[in-house]
Amino acid sequence: MKEKPNYYAIIPAEVRYSKALTPNAKLLYAEITALCNMNGKCTASTEYFCRVYEVSRASIQNWLSLLDKNGYITRVLIYRQGSKEILSRYIKLVDKPSLKMCTDNTNINITNTNLTDSNTKVGFVKPTIIDIKEYCKERKNNVDAETFFDFYESKDWLIGKNKMKNWKASVRTWEKSRNNKNNTNDRSTPHFHQKGKDYGDGSF
Repeated sequence: MKEKPNYYAIIPAEVRYSKALTPNAKLLYAEITALCNMNGKCTASTEYFCRVYEVSRASIQNWLSLLDKNGYITRVLIYRQGSKEILSRYIKLVDKPSLKMCTDNTNINITNTNLTDSNTKVGFVKPTIIDIKEYCKERKNNVDAETFFDFYESKDWLIGKNKMKNWKASVRTWEKSRNNKNNTNDRSTPHFHQKGKDYGDGSF
């Protein structure tokens, strides 16, 4: 599937103001409506969503479960006849009256989403501690996920005066700083700010 294709997305009021959904689950719902508008149904894989939003598989599965559990989507599995082999799978929007507009009109403008433009480029999405731990494990570094999370949570995820753009780049910056400290035989915990300034998220 083409990454970040040019299509419209929408978050209806029932989803937008739902207290049962997280902000990220609502954003994923908008992505699903856009794909349904384009193809009639959403056949995107979990891996596709992971690549687009730069989050872990567990995060995507959690958001999908929230949408499914609260009756906003249905996940359909197609099995080979007479067996348990899955031939295909897709996501359908639940046909609620207030959500019907999502499938009836393919030319609906985006309404109050976290998308930054019609290409569905998203703004910064705050990672969970689990996301950070999984990324650090993938990179085999010794960055402490909770310390990293708490540090930027206390700063409202700002790099200096600007909003962080890429938390993974910031992890890599911490990783390099820690490695530099180790190379100079400094056993103390590395500091990631100097004179009140952060090292940054690697976005220059």
